Amino acid sequence: MKYNGLGVGLGVVVGPVRRMFTAVPEPTDTVSTLSTEEETARARDALEQVAGELEARAQRAGGDAADVLTAQAMMARDPDVWEDIEAQLAQKKTAEWAVAQAFRTFVAMLQSLGGTQAERASDLVDVSRRTVAAIMGVSAGDVPDSDEPFVLVAEDLSPADTAVLDLTRVLALVTSGGSPTAHTAILARAKGLVAVVSAAGVQDIPEDEMVVVDAAEGTIECSPSEERVAEVRARMNEVDDDDAREPGRMSDGTAVPLLANVGSVENVQNAVAKGAEGVGLLRTEFMFLEETEAPTVEEQIARYSEILEALEGRKAVARTLDAGADKPLAFLPLGKEENPALGVRGIRTVRDHEPLMRDQLTALAAAAAAVPSDLWVMAPMVADATEAEWFATMAREAGVARVGVMIEVPSSAIVADQIFGVVDFVSIGTNDLTQYTLAADRQNGAVASYQDAWHPSVLRLIGMVGDAATASGKPLSVCGEAASDPLLAVVLVGLGVTSLSMVPNALKEVRATLLRYSMEEARMLAQVALATTDAGNARGAVKAALPRPPR
Repeated sequence: MKYNGLGVGLGVVVGPVRRMFTAVPEPTDTVSTLSTEEETARARDALEQVAGELEARAQRAGGDAADVLTAQAMMARDPDVWEDIEAQLAQKKTAEWAVAQAFRTFVAMLQSLGGTQAERASDLVDVSRRTVAAIMGVSAGDVPDSDEPFVLVAEDLSPADTAVLDLTRVLALVTSGGSPTAHTAILARAKGLVAVVSAAGVQDIPEDEMVVVDAAEGTIECSPSEERVAEVRARMNEVDDDDAREPGRMSDGTAVPLLANVGSVENVQNAVAKGAEGVGLLRTEFMFLEETEAPTVEEQIARYSEILEALEGRKAVARTLDAGADKPLAFLPLGKEENPALGVRGIRTVRDHEPLMRDQLTALAAAAAAVPSDLWVMAPMVADATEAEWFATMAREAGVARVGVMIEVPSSAIVADQIFGVVDFVSIGTNDLTQYTLAADRQNGAVASYQDAWHPSVLRLIGMVGDAATASGKPLSVCGEAASDPLLAVVLVGLGVTSLSMVPNALKEVRATLLRYSMEEARMLAQVALATTDAGNARGAVKAALPRPPR
């Protein structure tokens, strides 16, 4: 028996299944036998307990996971949610009912907004579940304990559980729900954990069943043969070769720099340790999203300088503030939008608040001048050459040496030749490009199967940008999740991409896979993919056309 889902991360593992399907009882709408004061205390104590537990897990997890869990703890203490809870309690409802109802209201509101806000809704559901369980004195669902390594199978796993998984015990994560771009999947990828999500039917796999989980294929294979088990275990036992962390290149010597996506100094240190040649995407939102006031130029200079110092002269590509209606800023009220994914976000936000952009560009240029570095700066969500020229002019006036933009919407891919005429480089964000090309919200699990950069329509747009890059003689990078897929990385290079930026844990396999193929072979495989009709066909056709196996 084989189940199919969406792969997250890289690699393949084999091990016995341990199941996690504990459901918290649904509160009933009954009149409380306790006083309002007693129910209020039950609710408040439970919320504080959950917030404290999430903060403790954040400290244990560190890195990006800490940011996700800290944000969840803030949700448990949100005064607006508490106001709704008090309104329910005033009607003599139980604490568990009041909490569930209040969170349900906010979850529905966030889901209606779409985009990143919908992603936050799933985190809010987890906070509600944990709080209700604490009030009722039941388990919120724990990762099973085991003396031997195992494959964890669940309906879904919260970010709080994913962030603190014991990687000496959990070989892989398999869920029947979720999507590759939800927080849980992102944390699994950052931890280097093999995972397959949105795999319908996996809850039927019996406890202790031996399975092979292949993230690259997106499959869960039950009861594998002895030969298959031996093959997979041999791959699992491969040891990292530090000497192999050389610059990325093809078999014919064509250089393909391999960079990392980061959002903090700690991320940079981890990326360099794993062989990154630099940073291809520095998410500068860490300076803004949790602030009640815009950071000063001096504060920004200090933080950017720390990152540049950690890179020790390696290349760094900073993305300017990517915020908007779906990623709100406390100090910059933007108002509610019916469809924030298609609204004021990215460069559109800062065009309406130009001083914010000028301060950031000034700080980035000053940090690059103060620390010996190779800093490039790009703007997100650029729609056309007019926007690209507006940003390039402002960035150069601020003293930025290398100015670029991100291509994340089909319009900019179509006019990429014009965009290359006004900037020094371009980087493709394949996550959003795929979302907008296929009209599939990247946070909506119901359309998760469309969120696949292997789709020929996405690859054709990338090919158009690649042709424009080649004609201009300027660099073209990919910094979306597609760069983390080793075989797709080969196709991207064949389409004209000159560097790849990814999560640090993907560097090893991408480097090894590129080294097996020449530029001529990469171009041939790209043409094979372009000629297919959907993502599955593209992936299958390229595998069938490989001159030699990827491993």
